[in-house]
Order: sequence, then C-alpha cells, then structure tokens
Amino acid sequence: MPELHWGAKTKDGWKRLAAAAAYGLGVWLIAHLNVPHFLLVCGLNVSVLLLTPYRYWLFLAIAQSLSQLPVAIECASSFGIVWSSLMLMPGNALIGPVIYYFREHSHLFDRSGQVRIGKLLLCALLVALVLTLFNEVQIATVVYPAGVTPMRYHHLAAQWILGNFIGVLCVAPAVLAVRQAVRDRGWRSLLAAISESRSTLESICFIVPVLMILIWAGFAEPHLRELAQVAMFVPVVWLALRHGWQGAALGGSIATLSVVWLMPEHYDNATIQAEVIVAFAICTMLLLGGRIEVLDRRAERERKEVRTALALAQRQVQLGEMQLRSTAMALEHARETVRAGYAMMMGRLRHLQPAVDDRGYQSAALAAQDQLLGISESLHPTIYRERGLPAALREGAVARMLDHAGIRYWCELKGPLSQLSPAVHLALYRMVCESIVLGCSQRDISDVCVRIRCGEVDGRRWVVASVVFRVNPVRLPHVKWEDLAPRLVRTATGGGIKTLEDRSAIFEGHARQRDLTDGRRIAWLMRDI
Repeated sequence: MPELHWGAKTKDGWKRLAAAAAYGLGVWLIAHLNVPHFLLVCGLNVSVLLLTPYRYWLFLAIAQSLSQLPVAIECASSFGIVWSSLMLMPGNALIGPVIYYFREHSHLFDRSGQVRIGKLLLCALLVALVLTLFNEVQIATVVYPAGVTPMRYHHLAAQWILGNFIGVLCVAPAVLAVRQAVRDRGWRSLLAAISESRSTLESICFIVPVLMILIWAGFAEPHLRELAQVAMFVPVVWLALRHGWQGAALGGSIATLSVVWLMPEHYDNATIQAEVIVAFAICTMLLLGGRIEVLDRRAERERKEVRTALALAQRQVQLGEMQLRSTAMALEHARETVRAGYAMMMGRLRHLQPAVDDRGYQSAALAAQDQLLGISESLHPTIYRERGLPAALREGAVARMLDHAGIRYWCELKGPLSQLSPAVHLALYRMVCESIVLGCSQRDISDVCVRIRCGEVDGRRWVVASVVFRVNPVRLPHVKWEDLAPRLVRTATGGGIKTLEDRSAIFEGHARQRDLTDGRRIAWLMRDI
C-alpha cells in the first residue's frame, strides 16, 4: 500500500510539471503578441486559475516566472535591478487572491456549475485593476538614462486597464463557454449537436461573410478601417441573441481578434477606441445572454414540470381506464352469472310446475342481461379489448347504434395509428364518443364522419381527430332519436366541449367546435408521451 501511494503521488507530480511546462510555453508565446491595450496573457491567467485545482497554482506561478526570466535578464542593464526583480513576479500570483475569492466566496460558479456572468465581468475588472496597479509600481522603479523623458503614467494606466480587461474578455468567457458545453454534453455529443444544429449553420453563414467583408474593407480602404473595426460588434450581438452568453463569448473573441488584426500599428488610437466599443458590446451582450440563459433554464424547468404533471395525469387516466376495464369484465361475469342463475331457477321451476308460464321471467332476465351488457360496453367495449381502436371506431357499439337509428356513419384513419400509446388510443375512443354525444344532442344531424390523422415531428408523435356532423334533409326525418338518445348517453360523460378540452389538454393539445354551413365540426389535437 505505501508503494501504491508513493506511485500515485509521483504520477500527480508529473502531471503538475507537465501542466506548468505547457502553461509556461503558452505564456512565452502569447507574450510576443502583447501590446499595452491588448494583453492576452491576462485572459490566459484568469482562465487557467479559474479551471485548475489549487495544488497546481504554485507550479503555474513558477512556470510564468521562468518564462519571464529572459526578458528580466536582458533588460536589467537598461531599466535597473529593481524593475527586473519585479518583472519576475508572476501575474497569476498577483491575481490569485482575487480568483480565489470569486471561486470560493463570491460563487462565480453556481451549484450546477453554471457561470454567473455578472461576477465574471466584475472579476475581470478587478484583475485588470490589480495588474495595472502593479505595472504602475513597476514603471515607477525604472531608472531612466540621462536625457530620456519619463513615461506618462496616466496614459499607460488607461491602456493597461483596457488591455487587461479586454484580454480577459477575449479569452476567459470563450474558454468557460466551451468548458460548460463539454461538461453538459461531452465532446462527442457536442460535436454532433453542432454539426446538426440549424442555428449553428445560420450563424456560420452569417458571421463568416460579415467578418470577411469587414476585414477586406479595412485592409482595402484605409479610410474605412475605423468603421470596420467599430462594426465588429455586430457578430457579438447576433451570436448573443442566437446562442446566449456562450455565443456572445465566442463572438467577442472573434471580434476582438479581428479589431487587433486591422490595427495598423501598436499604439493606434483608433484601434483603442474600437476596442472600447467592442468591449462595451461584449459586456452588454454577455449580461444579456446570461439573462436570456437564466430565463431559458427557468422556462425549460417549467416545461419539465408541466411534462411531469401531464405524464402523471396521463398515468392516472390510464389507471382509471384499467379500473373501468376490470369493472366491465366483472359486469360481464355478473351477466353470465345472471343467465346461469335464471336457467337453473327455471329448470327447477318447470320440474315443480310443468305448466307455468315463464315468459315474464324470461323478458325480465333478458332485460337485466341487456342492461348489464350495455353498462359493460359503455365502461370498456369488448371489441376494443379484442380487436383494438380501429375496429372499435368502425364496428363498435356507437357505430351500431347510429346505423340502427338511421344515421349514416363512417370512419377514416390515416397514419401510423398503431405506434401511438395505449393511453392515446383510449383517449381517442372516449373523445370520439363524447363528440358524437355532443353533436347528436340537438337532434339535427343525419351524417357523422370521424377522421383521424397521425404522424411524427421531431421524435414526438401527434394525432389530429375530427368529427363532422352534417344534415341531409331527406334522411333527417327518419332518424330514430327516441331509441338512440337514451342508449347513446351511456357511452359518454355528457360534459360537452369542456370535457374534450380537458382530455386533449392532458395530452398537450386543444379542442374546438366550429359551425359549418350544413352542420358542425368538433376537432382536437393530441401529442403522445
């Protein structure tokens, strides 16, 4: 066991050294690209300190000091020993306490690991102020040769604050956006989602041409360079509105690099002004995108809660249908029991009194059996249990009642009806019966047509159903309403359009009733689980 523990510590030590070496190399490479008003090293430091464990920080500080050692040695004779000594002070060690405070006490990352954009911008501003203050102290220690004019501290301070701040905006939000996306989905699913996302394709088709046109205009026409640099905020706004703060972060990085790319010289005032505008646009869009993401998460949470409530309601409906089925089967068993009991009773009665007239008993027993059968069929039709929804709609009890009463009835089914869940099948049957009872309540129709269409969109199945009632003046006087009405009422609750609206709402749909020139129509939409 001690050998295993020692091996694990050695392996972790090598990981720290490798990370420090890679970090030092990155700082050394980026340092060659730095200008006072665009300091990418600051953004790299903030990103690394936000994401790495604390046990790596000492190695990272040493690595940055070693990467700055050649410059400190080379400039010692020109700027003095004190300046060179301060040059060896790593920037990540200076901003470490700020990053630690925002990680541990200010809760830059919430409990779910999401980034709080407002606190990230505040952290970037404090980091820029700390590094600017240190640079001012370092500049104050410079030993100027005779005849050399000292540097203007206030002018450099403004450039350093802007450079550090926009350096953080260029790197840290984009890194955190990628980290959050990978954390939420994983690399494979993230790449697949990006390649299949329509909004990503639209963004690429818009952003790339706009950037190419602006960069081309800036290089081709020098008098348009300032306008092109300022217009770089357009991609930031577009991506923020399309993809939230993650889009604003990536768009901000692209826009900032494009502004600097168009810079004609290191100390270009027009570029500094454009950076200020782009930095303002990035901050605004990050805050707006963060708010949009919060609202989206809240809406998604509410949608999930609604889906959960609807799923619970659907399960309760299905449970109720199962209880009705059990009751219907019990009534059928009771009907058989009544028939068997009557046969046994009449057999014994004929044995005792052969000449007894049993027609009254037979009619009473048949009436009782018919009532039990009607109640059983209204609770849960036998044809539905045995042959499914299409047979129940085309040949069931309701279809037979309408045909017997003289009402023309037909049913049209299109689409993969068999792929719908049993709960939707039962709901469809109940709603068709409810609609027919509602449509026949005024006793002014002679034709009933049931149409059901179903399909699938975005992985979710849907079904649209309608019951059309029409009037034929020739057949209407011959409809047997006195015989049909009492039998038809037993097949539904009689709650009317409100019942249809409630049932369809359970399946994320809606129902409506509309009057036609020669009748009326009741239609509803339902979505499967």
